[in-house]
Amino acid sequence: MVILAGLISTLFVPCAWAEETGTGVETREDGSVGERMRGSVDESEQSTTPSAHLPRSSTLLPIHPIAPPLLSDLDQPAITVADWIAQIEASLVQITAVQLEATETGLRVILATDNGLLDVPETRSVGNALIADIPNATIAEEFSQANPLEGIALVSVTSLPGNRVRVAITGTNAPPSAEISAEDQGLAFAVTVGAAGTGADNELQVVVTGEQDEGYNPSDATVGTRTDTPLRDIPFSIQVIPQQVLEDRQVRSITEGLENAPGVTSIVSPASGRDYFTIRGFENYVGFLINGIPDPQISSDGSFVNAERLEVLRGPAAALYGEVGSLGGTINVVTRQPLDYPFYEVSLSAGSYNDYQGVIDLSGPLNDSETLLYRLIGSYRNFDSFLDFDEGSETFIAPSLALKLGSNTDFVLEGDVFFLDQNGREAQPILGTVLENPNGEVSRSFNAAGPLDNELRINGRVGYRLEHRFSENWRLRNAFRYTFVDDNTNNGEPIIFYDSLADDNRTLNRGFLIGAQYYNSFYFDTNLLGTFSTGAINHQLLFGVDLNRDTTDLNYEFGDAEPIDIFDPVFDQTVNPTGQLSSDSFTTRDTVGFYLQDQITILENLQLLIGGRVDFFEETKDDRLADEETNQSETAFSPRVGIVYQPIRPISLYASYARSFVPTIGIASGGDTFRPERGTQYEVGMKADINDQLSANLALYDLTRSNVTTPDPDNPGFSVQTGKQRSRGVEVDISGEILPGWNIIGGYAYTDARITEDNDPTIEGNQRFSAPEHSFNLWTTYRIQDGDLQGLGFGLGFFYTGERWADNANTVELPSFFRTDAAIFYEREQFRAALNFRNIFDVENYTSDYGSSTFVNRGAPFTFLGTISWQF
Repeated sequence: MVILAGLISTLFVPCAWAEETGTGVETREDGSVGERMRGSVDESEQSTTPSAHLPRSSTLLPIHPIAPPLLSDLDQPAITVADWIAQIEASLVQITAVQLEATETGLRVILATDNGLLDVPETRSVGNALIADIPNATIAEEFSQANPLEGIALVSVTSLPGNRVRVAITGTNAPPSAEISAEDQGLAFAVTVGAAGTGADNELQVVVTGEQDEGYNPSDATVGTRTDTPLRDIPFSIQVIPQQVLEDRQVRSITEGLENAPGVTSIVSPASGRDYFTIRGFENYVGFLINGIPDPQISSDGSFVNAERLEVLRGPAAALYGEVGSLGGTINVVTRQPLDYPFYEVSLSAGSYNDYQGVIDLSGPLNDSETLLYRLIGSYRNFDSFLDFDEGSETFIAPSLALKLGSNTDFVLEGDVFFLDQNGREAQPILGTVLENPNGEVSRSFNAAGPLDNELRINGRVGYRLEHRFSENWRLRNAFRYTFVDDNTNNGEPIIFYDSLADDNRTLNRGFLIGAQYYNSFYFDTNLLGTFSTGAINHQLLFGVDLNRDTTDLNYEFGDAEPIDIFDPVFDQTVNPTGQLSSDSFTTRDTVGFYLQDQITILENLQLLIGGRVDFFEETKDDRLADEETNQSETAFSPRVGIVYQPIRPISLYASYARSFVPTIGIASGGDTFRPERGTQYEVGMKADINDQLSANLALYDLTRSNVTTPDPDNPGFSVQTGKQRSRGVEVDISGEILPGWNIIGGYAYTDARITEDNDPTIEGNQRFSAPEHSFNLWTTYRIQDGDLQGLGFGLGFFYTGERWADNANTVELPSFFRTDAAIFYEREQFRAALNFRNIFDVENYTSDYGSSTFVNRGAPFTFLGTISWQF
């Protein structure tokens, strides 16, 4: 009851509006702003570390020595909500008054307190504003004064989430400079008016930062707009899985990370080693980005070591990313970036089934001026599995460099390489797992691949990102990435896969393949981003062009392998390849895309987004076996528009429309090539800041997929584009801090995805495969905030997936499951130890095998993972 009362009282605390209006600067509701950040190049702001870059004239803050406490003097842990909140409030310093005084050189801003010294703020420049964020502070009454001095448009002092206070001093033509000094009771800012055109050369140093300590409630994302826009101002459904969640859950793959995103369901095939999903009822095979750059092969990376957070944009994103912006949604993996201070971390983990991993993470400046930064992340993992013969090792290395080329240009060079040496695994028959088999139940550990399924895969990428700022309002961004996959299965030896189950329901027919796949991708993007005004209306304009070439070289021999008895398997059979290739082709796919987007602020509480993209696509396939070449080209235009209205400051109401396309390769019976498959979505929703540290989102959508190929009833062996499918649904998610130390991320999705038109009338009206009507997830943690047990934390998670069909014919229904996870961890200074438990009640669970009605993927039983890490 105590916790419930605390939750209710917290949810109805008035929310501070974190955006200063009028002529001032936007102040985002991001609890992490003002802290050191680790992980990505800050593309829109200039910052400086207070300890390293305070002006020389600043007064050093005094250090008060503290005598070692006696045991009886130690703080006792809170046992009630009232005590809990009182302990937190006692450690904060309240700003009781804000005073402005004119000086000969500008303005003096004084923050007065009654009960202690304020911590040193972190300062940075944003547009024409100087921003200073003060940690461990509150303010009795927010302050704002427009035009206090010629050259100063606005001075504001406002609250931020996470017990922070932001001071924003906005210049009329350029950002001001300031010297910060400690007062007897507070802080003072000696402000000097900046000269026009000097914004890029002021005393504030631009540094590469990242690894934003955003807790469970991040406030912005780039995936939805290619700009750093607050989530509340984007008219689409976006969810961020932040670094803290990934760490608390010890997430090791994209699949595990997306378990916190409602409406996302795994359709991963164990044999593929790749991460595939349905989002809003439609499969996503290529809709992946890394740091905003399209990269479909991220789904084949077994390593997740360098990931900082996941951003999920639900619905079409073709207006920005072309065909990569999949119909159901797009996933952006944000990676860790070089830091401007020394950082060294080592972690070791051990878990179920001989799972061992070691990780190093090193970063810092390479020169005294901090203009050249590096980061090196490496890991080695050795593992077994609950499946027989499924074992292997993986090695991952990810180096990166960040270089500041003068005051206006930033350059980042980054890459990674992943080595996987693994004996493969295969799906299991549905008869004997999901459905009853008269011969009995298939063993949970059964692996049809057997010992002859070794796979060696090497994949990686290298590229750069360059940004040049022409002025405070205009910047040019350029990026290039080369991605490769060398999938040389078993070094020239055959691998085994399942084929079909014989009529006796126990003999499994199997096949083999021998060969290799080589994939290469070259991606180049350039865009111009700028802000300007037309009268009272403000614009943020994005215009860009990207070029992409993908090549795939395939050569395989397929054949029959000896069958086995699934209830009494013997794996001593041999495989005899003939050396005759079954498939031998080289495919080149070229795409050129032009995109334009305008984010328009009509009123302070009314924003409009308009955008579109045109793609020119061409694919050439050289079938070396048939000695013939085919060519197909298409053009597609993908628009989108959205509007956001904020009737009160914590609430955003939005509506949007978007279209997508996917090239459809093939030829109809008459010789005509297929038109691109199209998607159309209508969406409305609401985004709410329940209080400063907790937010919730609601989305309702109607999504249609058209031009779907279906069998041609008049010409066997050909297809026609008469199919249509539709998904309608509701999604709700919530994330943030309920009370100090108590965090939550959760969501619910209702999805009604159906086949509405098809040449086979027996499947019209059927639900799409792997699209549960109901799914739910909740993960919550509590960290003890004070006392002798400070640093001890606990986590608990619930993940529910409802019944869903294994195939579009709706012949086999996969059962629902409710999985429970848990964690216990301890954090103290630079040390962290954690125990994570997954599926603690050992619940049987299954995922679809790419829409198969005869085979299914079996989920893991109860597992645990222990991790110890040190930072130094």
